[in-house]
Amino acid sequence: MISSFLAPAVDVSLAVPADGSAPTGIGEGFAGAGLESGVWVHEVGTSTGDFGDEMFVVLSGRGVVTCQNGGRIDLAPGVVGVLHAGDITSWEITETLRKVWIVAAGE
Repeated sequence: MISSFLAPAVDVSLAVPADGSAPTGIGEGFAGAGLESGVWVHEVGTSTGDFGDEMFVVLSGRGVVTCQNGGRIDLAPGVVGVLHAGDITSWEITETLRKVWIVAAGE
């Protein structure tokens, strides 16, 4: 069986986190086959966090994500990235970022 979803890649609602970091939003779209995925939007600015084990594809936007333990991903349309659980990352976004993310179900 083929499954598909229409994630709100353009229509994700943004919220300013309590810590005052850049507005972000999430649109969850698909769950099945042991995976979950959706669209994440990050406005221009900086934020940090641990996103768990994740693979993502940048749809639009630019910036850099760095890990406190080393490593850097230059973000641009078409870039595929992998993050690992426990990695504290810093996102410095210079052009509003939209990415599709994929994680193991239940993470």
